[in-house]
Amino acid sequence: MSSKRDNTAKLDALLASVTDDILGGEMLDQFQEYGLRVERILLELVRPDPVQPRRVLPERLQFAFHNNRLTPTQALRELVQAAQIAARQRGRPFDGLVDLLPNADDESDDEAKTVPSPEETLLRDLVNLAITIRDDGQVNPVTVVDATEGVTRLYRIETGERRYWASWLLRDFIPGYTGDGMIPCIVIPAQQASPFRQAKENTARSGLTAIAMGRQAALLLLSVHGYEIPYAAVTNDFYRQALELDLRSRQEFTGEILSAMGGISRMHLSRYKALLKLSDEAMDMADRYNIEEGKLRYIVTLAPEYHVELVRQIVDLNLTSKQIKEICETGGVEEESESQTTETIPKPALQMAKVARNSAATSGQDLARALLHQDRNVHLARARIETMRRILDEAEQHLRDE
Repeated sequence: MSSKRDNTAKLDALLASVTDDILGGEMLDQFQEYGLRVERILLELVRPDPVQPRRVLPERLQFAFHNNRLTPTQALRELVQAAQIAARQRGRPFDGLVDLLPNADDESDDEAKTVPSPEETLLRDLVNLAITIRDDGQVNPVTVVDATEGVTRLYRIETGERRYWASWLLRDFIPGYTGDGMIPCIVIPAQQASPFRQAKENTARSGLTAIAMGRQAALLLLSVHGYEIPYAAVTNDFYRQALELDLRSRQEFTGEILSAMGGISRMHLSRYKALLKLSDEAMDMADRYNIEEGKLRYIVTLAPEYHVELVRQIVDLNLTSKQIKEICETGGVEEESESQTTETIPKPALQMAKVARNSAATSGQDLARALLHQDRNVHLARARIETMRRILDEAEQHLRDE
């Protein structure tokens, strides 16, 4: 059996012939015509795309890394520590990273039933990929954009960020690494960078979370509407700019965007984009736990202060889409408990409480119009508002006294 130490030579041989073997013929001519090349590049010269919709690292680590507060090794070390804490809390501590890999002979029924944390799942997937690269070599190069400025060489990942992090993990955390710290890359000139190629890669592989699909939709819409895409870390507010954009004024890009998103419909594109209305904390949690759009679509109709709590209930209680819909539409008051409560609380008070829960969905102007429509008299409408104000003041004072 050939030694694992021969991987560097194997990769060199592979990269020497990759264009012939994979592209070949007319495609090879086109590959060279566009100025693309395959190189082995030092890991230190390669950086992930900070606006990439897919989050490989947790949001906190992602933001710290792209703001240069963490090196790749430091970011991975914090990920390992977070996974170790989560695993210990679930009764399956691990020391070495290879211990994360599944072992059917040692796995007990209790372990099989315990759902791993997002950090454990992420780290296990990266370890598995790293071991595969160590044993078989990286036969699928990372696609990078040449972002070199002057004498400073720099390459920004367009597709393949998981392979990048797995390579760092292999180099700095897994024993037995004998490589040279380089990663095979298909290098694309800066002027040929494409968010559409990135989107197609994202949707064609292991798939994006619903939140990542929302970011992906936003990035494509922002691109076709001429927004400048930054090369630095961004907050969710950057993607939320797309909430004001649609395809009506960019009809010529409709087919290309829907195709890049995996062949979805315009309705699904709008639903994914609407997820950007979630609060930052709710988005982070929904992204980490890969909560589907069908559950999140009802939460975005509520005020932001309720988002995190409902997402947490989905995680903790494994709520169905139907249950989430009922909670969001009825305020979560079960008929049985409501009938019991009405014995001590007047029905009008319960109705006002339900209205208050969904008050963020309306405006003062809309309320004024509704009162005028109901009473047909501006003075009577004002009187009702004064009564409501008095009741709310008394309620607030009562809550202070509790």
